[in-house]
Amino acid sequence: MNVGTELPTLKLKPISRTTLALFAGASGDHNPMHIDIDVAKSAGLEDVFAHGMLSMAYLGRLLTDNFDSASIRSYRVRFASITPVHGKPTATGKVVSIEDGLATLELTVALEDGTVTLSGDAVVAI
Repeated sequence: MNVGTELPTLKLKPISRTTLALFAGASGDHNPMHIDIDVAKSAGLEDVFAHGMLSMAYLGRLLTDNFDSASIRSYRVRFASITPVHGKPTATGKVVSIEDGLATLELTVALEDGTVTLSGDAVVAI
């Protein structure tokens, strides 16, 4: 592993209403903006949208697909944009520095049109 190494891209299925309902049940986040189209429309949106924590979970999967969970030292994200229902997110990661046996990774979740919905970083022991 070197600076510039890119993790294998995690391409995800389009976000479905079923995905949102299952995530709401698993996470306990039943905010109607994520599962009730009438509530979303009353707020001026076209449709419901994915939980930000769902995208964070996808980035977590990217990390644990590539590193033992015990090697993850930190993981932070910033929510940048919503992921619409039917949106197709892709999670990516890139090593931006290595120091004292620790690699810092830049992480991103983006939609097909390039919209970044989540950005963050992680530090892992290598």
